[in-house]
Amino acid sequence: MGRKNWLFSGSPGGADSLAGFYSIIETAKGNGLEPYWYMRYLLEKLTTCQTDDEIYKLMPNKIGTDVISRFRSGAN
Repeated sequence: MGRKNWLFSGSPGGADSLAGFYSIIETAKGNGLEPYWYMRYLLEKLTTCQTDDEIYKLMPNKIGTDVISRFRSGAN
């Protein structure tokens, strides 16, 4: 990630949010997950989370590639 990636973040707070987003994407990639499908899975599942523990279980290092594969098969 270079400095031009932060050019349109709008504000320091926006840059912090963007950095967090990129961090999640790169962690997903590092754990063998396809970022697009992981984000679709994450955004769908976050709507039903009620505790911090439930959110923690959705982190890329806690989700197996088989979970995303099953989600992808059902989403098509």
